[in-house]
Amino acid sequence: MIEHDAHYIDGRWQPSIGTERFEVVNGATEDVIATIPLGDADDADAAVAAARAAFPEWAATSVAERAGYLKLAAEELQRRQTEIATLISQEVGMPFAYSNVIQAGLPVQSFVSIADVALSFPFEEQVYNSLVVREPIGVVVAITPWNYPLHQIAAKVAPALAAGCTVVLKPSEVAPLNAYVLAEVFDAIGLPPGVFNLVTGTGPGVGETLVAHEQVDMVSLTGSTAAGRRIGAVAAQTIKRLGLELGGKSALVVLDDADLVEAVREGLTRCFLNSGQTCIALTRMIVPRAKVAEVEAIARAGAEALRVGDPFDPATELGPLVSAVQRDRIVGYIEKGIAEGARLVAGGPTPPDGLDRGFYVRPTVFSDCTPDMAIVREEIFGPVLVIQAYDDEDEAIRLANDSIYGLNAGVYSADRERAIAVARQLRSGQVQINDGAFNIHAPFGGYGQSGNGREFGRWGLEEFLETKSLQLP
Repeated sequence: MIEHDAHYIDGRWQPSIGTERFEVVNGATEDVIATIPLGDADDADAAVAAARAAFPEWAATSVAERAGYLKLAAEELQRRQTEIATLISQEVGMPFAYSNVIQAGLPVQSFVSIADVALSFPFEEQVYNSLVVREPIGVVVAITPWNYPLHQIAAKVAPALAAGCTVVLKPSEVAPLNAYVLAEVFDAIGLPPGVFNLVTGTGPGVGETLVAHEQVDMVSLTGSTAAGRRIGAVAAQTIKRLGLELGGKSALVVLDDADLVEAVREGLTRCFLNSGQTCIALTRMIVPRAKVAEVEAIARAGAEALRVGDPFDPATELGPLVSAVQRDRIVGYIEKGIAEGARLVAGGPTPPDGLDRGFYVRPTVFSDCTPDMAIVREEIFGPVLVIQAYDDEDEAIRLANDSIYGLNAGVYSADRERAIAVARQLRSGQVQINDGAFNIHAPFGGYGQSGNGREFGRWGLEEFLETKSLQLP
């Protein structure tokens, strides 16, 4: 049992003013593994005050000094990688082998990558008679999710610090333990007091105070589209800058010349990773009508072959969902899909065999899915794939774009140039061509109600900068 009773504010651990506590639960065992404090408005105010006081001096440091701190943090995170991966597998449910590479490995890359970007970034440039200066925006509030917790924290904290901003982090209370490790890392490397602050709590209890705070200059959120709407409304009262990475209902377009076995298997991987608790999951598979039966057979075999179980069993490919609430939500969507008339190809609403304890859901595939169905239109955030049929390429593109979201998409084809031509017509922030890998150096973000702004690379750094023109004689 891990027991935290303090927030990290102004370079030290300060007991929570808020008196409520939250239990962190292991999704595989349903056991409580930790307790954390639920901060209140006073805790939030103290964190913002510390960040505001630290901002002038931190903003005045050299880029090289800031990049140095980021690289030291990366080294310390890498030293503690196994510990971090273990914590996140317990908090979130991702199998340990994946957590070690993704959940613990990607944050290290983020800190190093952003440090290198900052060292080469043109913070000043001459434009005719103007000196255009890029300056840190100020105090940044980062509100982060539970599904890839430290990865999403790093995507905000690293570029904000590199830009010269100070940060108040409110991680998800569902998976907060990794954030405590990051605070310990910053403390160990001697990051100046107030530059990074951690306050744990709920959205209504702490989050809204931070978002509404007059001394906060920017809010960066990764979360649901509903959360983005609420934060946008609150932040608008003080005209804060917003970075929003929100929901998705991403389509994989399988073209008629694709290797079906390869395309469908890759599609299953990209739908079911982290038990479907992935904002960029390719949850809509759009396939040629003449090949639906073949696709269904491959998808059924693939889904039924997946090993669901204990995240620390080396054979496990899918772990539990993060919470009972999340499990019940996913089961509700599977039941709704059946009620709407979609045809169940694999999986279903009952727990996997032998896994009555833990928040497990069977990897599920639906076919005969029409665009009006809730399982096609709404983000489920679990291991549920829907198959849609098309008659020609234009219809495939229309189906892919028939969504309020636009975070991710995929195209599979034997012809690379054809796939790229289709990808250019998809309204999403990124498109994966065949087995193209996620790139932490490229911009990440969405169209439509998937949010605004971009993370990673120089685009992520630019989010935390203001632009000033000095008109010279």
